[in-house]
Amino acid sequence: MIEILSSAGGLEQTIHGITEKFGVNWHLLFAQAVNFTVVAFLIWRFAFKGILSSVKEREEQIADSLKNAEKIKLQLEETDRKQEETLKDASVEAQKTVAQARDQAKAHLESQREEAETQAADIVSKARDAMKLEKQRVLEEAREEIASLVVMATSRVLGRELNTDERDRFSDAAAREAKLSSN
Repeated sequence: MIEILSSAGGLEQTIHGITEKFGVNWHLLFAQAVNFTVVAFLIWRFAFKGILSSVKEREEQIADSLKNAEKIKLQLEETDRKQEETLKDASVEAQKTVAQARDQAKAHLESQREEAETQAADIVSKARDAMKLEKQRVLEEAREEIASLVVMATSRVLGRELNTDERDRFSDAAAREAKLSSN
């Protein structure tokens, strides 16, 4: 390349030589530069601004969507946390309810057992009282029967009928004897 510059005799001749060798037309090059500038301006003005504004709107929508997704994620986590907390509370409450039911069942069974024991004791006590009354009634009948037998035996031994006063006296004496022997 140095040879070309030195043989041409200067910079002007070198440029002229290059333009002739490559076929550069300065008027056409200038017109193409003006056309390129006009087309670039029109594309910038009408196409790129619309595209850039659409891209910017889309980026804003994506950013908003990401923010909303993050909010939804946080809300979902909060909902999950509240749900777990509610389930734990419900579980604790259910355990308390079951424990109360068990305690009430135990208390009910205990009160039923105590009531049954009380009723059994009452039945036994009434039976004993009834037995005592029956025993007294039987003893009283036996005393009367013994007194009657004593009076009859005495009247046979004496060979005569006893009068009312004697009968009462023998009956009372026999009843006292029977009473003393039974105690």
